[in-house]
Amino acid sequence: MSGVWVFKNGVVRLVENPGECHGRKMLVHVPSNDVITSYAILERKLSSLGWERYYDDPSLLQFHKRSTVHLISLPKDFNKFKSMNMYDIVVKNRNEFEKAVVVLGVCVAVMPTDCESWDFHKGVKNRHT
Repeated sequence: MSGVWVFKNGVVRLVENPGECHGRKMLVHVPSNDVITSYAILERKLSSLGWERYYDDPSLLQFHKRSTVHLISLPKDFNKFKSMNMYDIVVKNRNEFEKAVVVLGVCVAVMPTDCESWDFHKGVKNRHT
C-alpha cells in the first residue's frame, strides 16, 4: 500500500495519488523531524552535513559540498522555495531530508513506499500500518 494518509473531518483515508492531496509541500529534516520553515534553519542543517555557502551568484542562495561536484541553488526569497528545490536537496542528501505535505497540521511523507508521518505539533515520527 502506498500513498499519503490524509486526516479530514475526523476521517483518515489513504490517497493513492498524492496529487489529490491539497496540503502544503514542505521539506523535513529526517534525523531531527524538523520541518524546514526558513533558510536559516536549512542553512544550519546543510552546514552540519558539510555544505558551505557559495557566493558566486548574488541573485541565488547557493551551497557547495567540497567532497562532491554538487551545487544547490535556491531562490533568494524563501516564499519562492518550490517543490523542485526540495527535490534537489533530498536527492543530494539521501536519508537526511524528505519532501512532505502538511495536511491540517500533520506533516505526512509523500515518498511512494513510505507510510510514515510526523506529528507536526509533537515532532514525533509515526509509522502507519
